[in-house]
Amino acid sequence: MLETYHFGKDILYVTDESEAYDSLRKEGCYVLPYLHEGIKSEDFPGASWLVEDLEKMDKESLELVYRRLAGLPWEILETKRCRVRETTVEDVDSFYRIYAEPSITEYMENLFADKDEQIAYIKDYIEKVYAFYGYGMWTVLEKESGAVIGRAGISWREGYDVPELGFVIGVPWQRQGYAYEVCKAILAYAKEEFAMEQVQALVRMGNKKSLRLCEKLGFVQDGEVWEDGAAHRLMTRGKPY
Repeated sequence: MLETYHFGKDILYVTDESEAYDSLRKEGCYVLPYLHEGIKSEDFPGASWLVEDLEKMDKESLELVYRRLAGLPWEILETKRCRVRETTVEDVDSFYRIYAEPSITEYMENLFADKDEQIAYIKDYIEKVYAFYGYGMWTVLEKESGAVIGRAGISWREGYDVPELGFVIGVPWQRQGYAYEVCKAILAYAKEEFAMEQVQALVRMGNKKSLRLCEKLGFVQDGEVWEDGAAHRLMTRGKPY
């Protein structure tokens, strides 16, 4: 079988035939193998995505697969004033402008000094983190201007068994409620989409702005930890798993 789904000018092909899969891939097409009883996964070498129950895939789900195959970012959520989407390499220049402000890196790790290293990191993150988890640190954009104003999202820190909220908003957009607006929406999204009942945040000692934001979001202090060469408050929100 061979089915087609149109997304703008592009087409996503879905097939259970290995020859059609190979042929379309060689032509540079976006192809989703349909793996069902009687079809072996080895018939689709190199496939990063497979569907086993096509009837349960709606147009929205298929569009997410198409966007992943086409290298396009997923749109995550919207708030009244912001959009949150997956990060792209085109965001890197904006990140460097945001992180150039000394107050941004006073309490958090800076970007790579070499821009090419940062771009390589973003590409690897898209391929391995977004594709595997379906979430991570995302890009925050202001709706009205379309400007990249920061980053926020959910990730996992090594050595911890609770997902972690992370956020940074550029100085020109601080003190306007953007961080609270976006983080509140992300916490709701994490709970609804991924059943993340408890989330943590690590706030470096002295970072009063982030501490106040976390408290406003409902986080409470749950101890102190030493990470990245500095003492942090371990803040948690929600019930333990």
